[in-house]
Amino acid sequence: MSPARVGLDARLTRQLSVGMKTYTRELVARLPRVGPEFTFVPFARGGNFGWEEQVRLPLAIARSRVDLVHFLSQYVPVVVPARFIVTIHDLIHLRFPQYFKSKVRPYYETLVRWTCARAARVITDDERTVEDLVTLLGTRRSKIRVIPLGVAETFSRAVAPHVAPRPYLLYVGNHRQHKDLATLFTAWSALPPNLSVDLYVTGSDDFGGELERRNSPSRAIVALGEVGSDELVAYYAGARALVHPSLREGFGLPMLEAMAAGCPVLACEDSLPGALDSAALTFKARDTDGLRALLEQILTDQGTRERSVNVGVEAAARLTWDRCARATADVYREVLE
Repeated sequence: MSPARVGLDARLTRQLSVGMKTYTRELVARLPRVGPEFTFVPFARGGNFGWEEQVRLPLAIARSRVDLVHFLSQYVPVVVPARFIVTIHDLIHLRFPQYFKSKVRPYYETLVRWTCARAARVITDDERTVEDLVTLLGTRRSKIRVIPLGVAETFSRAVAPHVAPRPYLLYVGNHRQHKDLATLFTAWSALPPNLSVDLYVTGSDDFGGELERRNSPSRAIVALGEVGSDELVAYYAGARALVHPSLREGFGLPMLEAMAAGCPVLACEDSLPGALDSAALTFKARDTDGLRALLEQILTDQGTRERSVNVGVEAAARLTWDRCARATADVYREVLE
């Protein structure tokens, strides 16, 4: 009997976030090795929303004669000529619709809802999104499977830490409003004057002059621009802590990457995934005073910092991409059997 054929939506479109692209790349690369009982057929061509997604991709799926297709994001054709599984990383667009374009909410409430209803299984990264799928999209709880993401081996290898003129805190991610960088900026600005520590943020300076207004001779917020993975490991290794103030995450890969690299993590409790529970110091959403107190603690208490590093490294060691890929292949087997 020949192996079951599993199609993988390997498209890396501009609609995908950095984390979603990482997930796609890692699963497409690792599944053939950890799931040798299947034959994998990647579909890498095409964008979202247009003719290529709605016509070309379904035709390619039909011609490939796959037994199952896994769409690695919510961008699924209206017609899929095979059984399929879909990964929904989060429903942040429905939790905070005020922060996104008006057309996004109807897309999720109609097409994504219908996708989840038709899918044989819905994979998500964290238990919190299970509740969102059930309450916001009406997805049957029985078809949802939780598979935490993984971290690339690059982040756990020993590297030379980034050398900076002053100690620095680090934020890694985009600058959308639900990331709540305002709370981070305010808490950092409120640190005692004797703590001379910079704040590095990835991405361009698109803050409309706010960085200049907050900077002083003894501390500064530095926009790093685009940072490659090799360079990012060095930034993690050299940082006093990664700070993640986001109001919500599907998983939050930078937190896991930082832990693997031996960097303490301070996170909004609503953004920390269950797989990293107790591995980070947490504060309540939009709590600038609570975050400021944690920043002081991690900057001045070496014992707290060492404990945070050790707990984070242990948590990250359990969350590999191979484990994520194997758990995903187990869902394929469940559906096909």
